[in-house]
Amino acid sequence: MELILAYLKCFLVGGVLCALGQILIDRTSLTPARILTGYVVAGVVLGALGLYQPLADWAGAGATVPLTGFGSALARGVREAVAEKGWLGVLTGGFTASAAGICAALCFGWFTAALFRPREK
Repeated sequence: MELILAYLKCFLVGGVLCALGQILIDRTSLTPARILTGYVVAGVVLGALGLYQPLADWAGAGATVPLTGFGSALARGVREAVAEKGWLGVLTGGFTASAAGICAALCFGWFTAALFRPREK
């Protein structure tokens, strides 16, 4: 029963974040790129204020996998690196905390570009 509840919380939070993005696409003149950037910035701001971690602890992957979770990871990485290395951590902390996600995005993007060729319509 506990596992089902964890999956439900994850699905609901992730679903609400995705539904909000879809509403913004449908109801505003914002481009998807601006909405995605807004999600990352919102995650950074909420993470820096310490408000995102309780949601991530409660919802698990439903809050950490979307772009808001990436922004929160950037903020957490910068905070930890500044505490450890001083102001140099502002430049290095975000990359250190999110290196696996950035590397995966670059690798999958490269593999996709190598396997598929775009065609003109």
